[in-house]
Amino acid sequence: MMVGGGLLMLVFWGGIVLLVVLLVRGIGGFAPRHPEQSRHADQSMPTALEILKARFARGEIDKQEFEDRRRTLGE
Repeated sequence: MMVGGGLLMLVFWGGIVLLVVLLVRGIGGFAPRHPEQSRHADQSMPTALEILKARFARGEIDKQEFEDRRRTLGE
């Protein structure tokens, strides 16, 4: 009888701990960040203008297309 009660209490408290963990994870802190939010923390992502300049340097686009797209970007 005592072993069954101890086991039941262990299952009960384990369930409570699991519930708290799931609630904390659901409320915040563990959600993936939006790429624009992580841009400030990680400056390794190239900007649109940097990508455009690289494509022009590789010869993928000509000067006219580069200038048109640069104006579209507002740079």
